Amino acid sequence: MYSHILIPTDGSSLSTAALEKGLSFARDVRAKATILTITEPLHLFPGRGDQLEHMCAEFARNSKEYAVRCLAEAEAKAKALHVPCEFMQMESTHPYQAIIDTAAERGCDLIAMASHGRRGVAAVLLGSETLKVLTHSAIPVLVYR
Repeated sequence: MYSHILIPTDGSSLSTAALEKGLSFARDVRAKATILTITEPLHLFPGRGDQLEHMCAEFARNSKEYAVRCLAEAEAKAKALHVPCEFMQMESTHPYQAIIDTAAERGCDLIAMASHGRRGVAAVLLGSETLKVLTHSAIPVLVYR
């Protein structure tokens, strides 16, 4: 059936629930999983250089720390279910494309993800990353709601 499942997560409650369901599914079909979290770079308007440099560095540090926590929680869940996993963190201005590209590069035959993440109203107005993955992916996508 499926042998390698990509499970993107952003640490939101819905994404965490989808992670748990995706890991359970991977266990049931005896698939390995790759857990991916993506941080987006800070988008800024022009300002004073010294302020921007400090703000960018702080944002990058906080994003990295958040990603590490997300992946640590995912690793604990995967170990509890005895699912062999790889864990990845990357930065991308287009998370949906990073998800699709990672699935292809890693040889994944399924992407399992939440119907939406922590982006709230922006996701409704701009289109969710899940919808973009569904629209552009040649790899099957299992969406958990």
